[in-house]
Amino acid sequence: MRVRVALISLFVMVVAAGACGRKSDERTYQLQGQVLSIAAPQKQLTVKHEEIKGLMPAMTMPYTVRDEKLLAGLTPGDLIDATLIVETNDAYLRTIKKVGQAPLEAPPPEASGPVARSGFELLKPGEEVPDTKFVDQDGRKRSFSAFRGSPVVMTFIYTRCPLPDYCPLMSQNFAQINKDLAGKTHLLSISIDPEYDKPQVLREYGARYLGSDHKGDAFKQWEFASGSTEQVKAVAEFFGLNYWPEKGQVIHGLRTALITPDGKVFKVYRGNDWKPEEVLKEVEKLQMVG
Repeated sequence: MRVRVALISLFVMVVAAGACGRKSDERTYQLQGQVLSIAAPQKQLTVKHEEIKGLMPAMTMPYTVRDEKLLAGLTPGDLIDATLIVETNDAYLRTIKKVGQAPLEAPPPEASGPVARSGFELLKPGEEVPDTKFVDQDGRKRSFSAFRGSPVVMTFIYTRCPLPDYCPLMSQNFAQINKDLAGKTHLLSISIDPEYDKPQVLREYGARYLGSDHKGDAFKQWEFASGSTEQVKAVAEFFGLNYWPEKGQVIHGLRTALITPDGKVFKVYRGNDWKPEEVLKEVEKLQMVG
């Protein structure tokens, strides 16, 4: 009997310790902003929010909820107070309280120009990627034509992004692709925060994901780049990402693309639910076609 009680006590202690360990990985922040749109099937809402102290500057981006009941009764234009939970590998809204309503500001100007498009218009395979100019982590002027002859996997990030399921996840995925496809493709991470992400910042950020392999020509296969606001906007809009500076805010979405060796769109991934293995298989298909 004593042995049984001791085992039960030990089990309770282990469970409690595990729960405490999980809790220590959880950080809580208060978010205040306005609901711009709601995607109930995806348990997601896009919020234009104020600075979240200790976490991130004012931003417009989608947030998920685990309990879809939190979305009930919400409509675009609602002003909300919410609790943002940031875990090691995830971030979500735990509580949402409607505190008011305000007219939505005019929508962003429609994309214009020969290569721009609306965020709701999907790219079609075979479309040629414009030869947009940008600057890499070493301050060199580059363009997409510099990568001709090799498949290119490209994504958008910004170095100050603190949410683990956004830019950090994209960079972790790219780190895995970089390792598995050494010498077989080219990777490009373009920052949507060009005012802050200057070459030196991008190089330091990239070195963290390249790890001990960041010395020498490690950036030869995986480059980090940005450029002027207009250059970044042109690339983002082409890939269907509505990015534009608005009153000092960065408006953030996710797009990852696979580009053929002759500079054409092969496949575009929306959001963050793609896996490195999927991209690896697509690169293999592309190499077989080539």
